[in-house]
Amino acid sequence: MFFFAWKLFTNFGCDRTMQVIILTFQVFSFVFGDGDPNQGLEEERWKLIGQYISSNGGVVTAEELAPFLDVPPLDSNKEQDEESYILPVLLRFQGHPEVDEQGNILYLFPSLQRTASSRRIGRKEYVGTRLAQSIIGIDRYFKEQKWKFSKSNPSQRALVVGLGALNLFGVIILGVMLKDVTTMPRGLISLVSQLLPLLQAYAASFFAIPCFRWLQLLRTNNEITKRNEARLERARALELPNPSLRRKLLSARDMESQKVIRPEEIVYTTRNDIMDQDYEEKEWDRRFKELE
Repeated sequence: MFFFAWKLFTNFGCDRTMQVIILTFQVFSFVFGDGDPNQGLEEERWKLIGQYISSNGGVVTAEELAPFLDVPPLDSNKEQDEESYILPVLLRFQGHPEVDEQGNILYLFPSLQRTASSRRIGRKEYVGTRLAQSIIGIDRYFKEQKWKFSKSNPSQRALVVGLGALNLFGVIILGVMLKDVTTMPRGLISLVSQLLPLLQAYAASFFAIPCFRWLQLLRTNNEITKRNEARLERARALELPNPSLRRKLLSARDMESQKVIRPEEIVYTTRNDIMDQDYEEKEWDRRFKELE
């Protein structure tokens, strides 16, 4: 490898070698893409959720966490939204549901309440837009990044497409020329004839792979857009809550200032193995249906 690099620098010069390397990366970006733009974003999601719960004293509603989770769009025809999407948060942060005097389901997280730096009293007035503005440093909702076809600029992509088209045209011409050979091919011609199927497959895949990837990106980005819009819709609903949601948020703030969560009240523990967690997730579904 070092010998090959040294030969490139010696024969073509540093500038030309760098151009070849850059062009190689551009070709790879055009054909195969640049990787997942949301890599590591899942950890950021859980960080945001933990910060939000902790900032609210370990007591929240499902609607408050919906902007950070994968939730369906709000259905105005339903009186009460399905809250099963909260299950992964309960399992991860060792939380459990509790019903207030009005029959609202609130969620308590003892570990995050214990790690909260302070217990804030008198936050009942911070509901809706003022509540969103009072929590500094936490995003309104979790936003996924869309996939890009390629990070190269349009002129670079045009250059790559031109090279690919030139290569495809050359392979077609080479195939026509080999068909016109009447004698038995020998030497270099025989080698080129044997390599022709491979060259044709390479020339075709140079455009087939990006086309297939482009179609996949359209579907993937469409799903990302739907999820982002659903989470944004939930965040806006929190800023302008209806009377029912407002009462629920006020109840959560009341419980935040009054409820003292004891260790023996913790339902979930990380000492449980995977099988127990699966069983408990089914148990949560049953409890939700009973509470609702």
